[in-house]
Parts: sequence; structure tokens; C-alpha cells
Amino acid sequence: MRIELLVVPDCPNEAPAYERLRLALDDAGRFDIEIMVHTVTEGTVRSAPAFAGSPTVLIDGVDPFADQATPAANLSCRVYRSADGVSGAPSLDELRRVVCR
Repeated sequence: MRIELLVVPDCPNEAPAYERLRLALDDAGRFDIEIMVHTVTEGTVRSAPAFAGSPTVLIDGVDPFADQATPAANLSCRVYRSADGVSGAPSLDELRRVVCR
């Protein structure tokens, strides 16, 4: 399993997204999986077709939350919807669900 986190520079939601993703992987016993963080800039945003705002989680190149997203043509923040409302990062429960698929 390949896990990537696409973020814009100085994204305020990078740390919570990374921490929740790491915890979800650890909870699933996937201590061996490294989370690769990629910074998306004005120069690279067009070459990152899966980027739907910062942060975007990709599992094997696929955005498991794509049904909630609008493709981002620029460097924007992303909002995730959950049972608890909206957040700048996926919830721990949502991440547990997608890493266990």
C-alpha cells in the first residue's frame, strides 16, 4: 500500500491529517507503511491531477474521499465532511475505514 499526503506550503491541516493517518495505519497494524508527504506548489499543481485541495490523501494513487471533493485548479484548502461536521482533515474513524479496505 502506498500512502501519499498532498499539501500546500504551510498547510495548517497537514499535521492533523498526518497524525490521524499515522494512527489509523498503526491501529490497522500497518507500522511498515511510510506516509510520503508531497508539497504542491503553483508550478506543480497542474501535474498533480488527484489534488483536490490541501490536504489530499492518496491510497495507491486514489483519493478515497473523492466523492466529497471538487478538483482544485489552484492551491486551496480542502474541507472534509463527517458525522461531526466539517474539518480541514479526514477524521480518524474515516481514515481507519479507508486504510482497512
